[in-house]
Amino acid sequence: MPTAGFTLSEHLKNTPAAVRPTVKAAIQTVKKAAPKAEEITYRSKPPRSRSAMYKIARYALDGVNVVGVGAFTGHSALFFYRGRELDDGSGLLHGSGKDSRFVTLRSPADAGRPAIRSLVRKAFKLAKQPPT
Repeated sequence: MPTAGFTLSEHLKNTPAAVRPTVKAAIQTVKKAAPKAEEITYRSKPPRSRSAMYKIARYALDGVNVVGVGAFTGHSALFFYRGRELDDGSGLLHGSGKDSRFVTLRSPADAGRPAIRSLVRKAFKLAKQPPT
């Protein structure tokens, strides 16, 4: 089991104040969707660049990463480790990496949108299936 160097509360203190409420809302959305998921904080430090993501925590089932929460200076993001496989009828997922995709959150209300909550639930259901 991975160990982390920083607690969630330490990461939240280091998160830019402007996006901290959005990060907290994103975390709550994930925890409501998967209350038994393992919360693993990253060993990252706040980035020195405005364009770098500050990775805060990831959530896993049976040791498999499902979704992560990160922050930039002006917004937050949920990133889905198997995002390429998610059925995203909402068009919210972005990215062109091999597997992962992300959703940009600009306010705490964004994290509670039904389409976002649905994506998080789908990601945890997908985690119970073998990768394609």
